[in-house]
Amino acid sequence: MPLETLSDLFLITAGHDKPDCLLTKRNGQFEPISTAEVVTRVHRLAKALIDLGVERGDRVALMAENGPHWPVVDFATLCIGAVLVPVYPTLTPDQAAYIVQNSEAKVVFAEGDERMQGLRDHHDSLPQVEHLVLIGAGGGDTLTLDALIAKGEGADPAEFERRAKENKPDDLATFIYTSGTTGNPKGVMLTHGNIVSNIVNAVQHLDIRPEYTSLSFLPLSHSFERTVDYIYFYRGCSIAYAESVQVVAQNLQEVKPHVFVSVPRVYEKVLAKVQENIAQAPALRQKIFHWAVAVGREALPYRLQDKAPPGLLGIKLAIADSLVFTKIRERLGGRFRMAVSGGAPLSRDVAEFFWGAGIPIYEGYGLSETSPVLCVNGPGKVRLGTVGRPIPNTEMVIADDGEILARGPQIMKGYFKMPEATAEAIDAEGWFHTGDIGEFDDERFLRITDRKKELIVNAYGKNVAPAPIENALKSSRFIGQVMVIGDRRNFLSALVVPDFEALSAWAAKEGIDASNIGALLAHPKTQKLFRDEIENTNQKLAKYERVHAWDLLPEDWSIEGGELTPTLKVKRRIVNKKYADQIEAMYQRAEKGAH
Repeated sequence: MPLETLSDLFLITAGHDKPDCLLTKRNGQFEPISTAEVVTRVHRLAKALIDLGVERGDRVALMAENGPHWPVVDFATLCIGAVLVPVYPTLTPDQAAYIVQNSEAKVVFAEGDERMQGLRDHHDSLPQVEHLVLIGAGGGDTLTLDALIAKGEGADPAEFERRAKENKPDDLATFIYTSGTTGNPKGVMLTHGNIVSNIVNAVQHLDIRPEYTSLSFLPLSHSFERTVDYIYFYRGCSIAYAESVQVVAQNLQEVKPHVFVSVPRVYEKVLAKVQENIAQAPALRQKIFHWAVAVGREALPYRLQDKAPPGLLGIKLAIADSLVFTKIRERLGGRFRMAVSGGAPLSRDVAEFFWGAGIPIYEGYGLSETSPVLCVNGPGKVRLGTVGRPIPNTEMVIADDGEILARGPQIMKGYFKMPEATAEAIDAEGWFHTGDIGEFDDERFLRITDRKKELIVNAYGKNVAPAPIENALKSSRFIGQVMVIGDRRNFLSALVVPDFEALSAWAAKEGIDASNIGALLAHPKTQKLFRDEIENTNQKLAKYERVHAWDLLPEDWSIEGGELTPTLKVKRRIVNKKYADQIEAMYQRAEKGAH
């Protein structure tokens, strides 16, 4: 059947009839859920939602971790013509209530007692909410997802299909609330046609096969994982839901996925772990590892084309694979075929390491407002340091000021109840202004250089892009997170969060007590370590890009701490505000010559 709406997608998925459509951890192991079971749950929940009074165009909010409940609520909502509003499960009750209130949601699903109570505490500000539904075991008169599904017993599949086919491509499917790095989040309105066009066009760049098992661990509340999961459903893959980001390494071993998607921070952490293990290894093993990495880099042109290098290089790569790279691939489960990176720029050093090790990571680019994919690298069409070429039916140009503009069927309908912001984002000719700065090469591969609003303008009027500098600094195994500062300043500085695992191991070798983080960071040897690491990076940068002052911070930035968005991007405005006094003191020290 043709794919024009997300309800069409569900009907196609129902026809795959897999015994392991979904996989979820129960009783200590991943257990399968068949397509038939998923279809039954969706049919019943759809009927129950209609019985609750949910009508076409009504909003249904969902605040939950990834799991089998997610697509069940999503597809049941979409197939009756309602609009799903995902709410990041990491948001505070205030933030969640804002989205529920702003979207005018009639029904809200919340996973766990704590999230449910947080919404109940905001009852007075949510007059339009008619039903709160708990995902999980409930008590008393609490309405639960399982109870709703039970109430829908006897749902008529023919009636469900009739209603599902009433949806049109221009009908609203979802509101995606932007992460809100500045101010309140905006509700991105996406239609069925927006998202379906993205599925159909993006899948042409990616070799996703029906026999693959995927691991889903980025938040489904974000458009990146959600659209990719739709692609998995479309292609008939099995989807395994990770228990949490914290145990992804363990879940990779259990699920042995062929494919997954992630943000750069996860790949950086995997590489940092590998580097740290090698740093603790005997000298001979370190030598073999570094030799293998060099061979991998030499073989990159062949790896990128999925070809075996000829002659001596082919022999050396086979040895490097056997001694080093096979072990790294085993950490991904042993069946790994490909990964996709998005959400932020992937450092070229990180990409080169993984590709050299025979681990293809296809970097892509897009935004919530673009459903989300605009560009992606794909098999045989890879250029490292770029986010790939535009997907089919997508027009992209670079404006005079360097901003990337896009036009195509995936561009949002607008921001909910924000006509001025919509007009600012989409001009009269239909071009969406991404807010990103970039350039195309001679073969139309796109290179992102920075966010337009995040460009630093120094005291001399020079524009400086912080992201490439930050990525260069993070190539040090001792640097976990970093934010470059320097707007209207004479020189650049940086707030540096160490990779505490790597730093603790180094401290043990140096005979330094790592139990007191403050004392460890202030230790002269630690200060010299980071001075040398930063100086090594500075040597590779233009003079105006070099970091002349830095401070070490004693704890990781996190979503809970407010410094990171749910997709792990640094909220620059928040960090600048939170550390304002420290930043000022850092500049004063540096201007006096004390680093």
